[in-house]
Amino acid sequence: MKRLAWATLLSFTPFLYSHADESIIPAYSAPDSELLQLDNGVIIEGSNLSSQDTYTSGFRVTAGFSPWQSPSLDLGAELAYRASDEVPIDAGSSSMLIDTLSLGGALVAGIRMGAFSVYAKSGLTEWRGESNNARQLHDKGGTANVEGFGATMTIDRLVSRLEYERIDASNLSHLNQLTASVHLPF
Repeated sequence: MKRLAWATLLSFTPFLYSHADESIIPAYSAPDSELLQLDNGVIIEGSNLSSQDTYTSGFRVTAGFSPWQSPSLDLGAELAYRASDEVPIDAGSSSMLIDTLSLGGALVAGIRMGAFSVYAKSGLTEWRGESNNARQLHDKGGTANVEGFGATMTIDRLVSRLEYERIDASNLSHLNQLTASVHLPF
């Protein structure tokens, strides 16, 4: 009986705070990104990318809109550039340091349900990697799939976000990300 009560309560939680969805912020936008809304309804945002291990930096630009027939649906496209310096990887029987560059794009779709929103993205990234050591010629490159999903919960002004993004290339596993954030604008 307790499980049924908790399941019922949690299923209605996003709708309890529907007043938090008064402004049009796409489901996939980052809380700390800068937003620009054009006259035709397209919203453009941008944010910097960096990793905790300081190997990777870059940027992400997203543009999207909400169709007027479906105001809780968000559709968009994302462009991401990442540069990594001296990333340690295993190459067969030895390890080496490589520098990687990647440029990718993804289609993004999200659904807003009151204070709760979910989104998913799928796309491709082109990447190049080269070894820092002249004796270890390990220049590689290719195209890889990018997949991701996330959720955002807004209660009053507090925005919490959880996102997972995966690039399907063994040499780019350092770019796979699981991020969580809490944002309180003031």
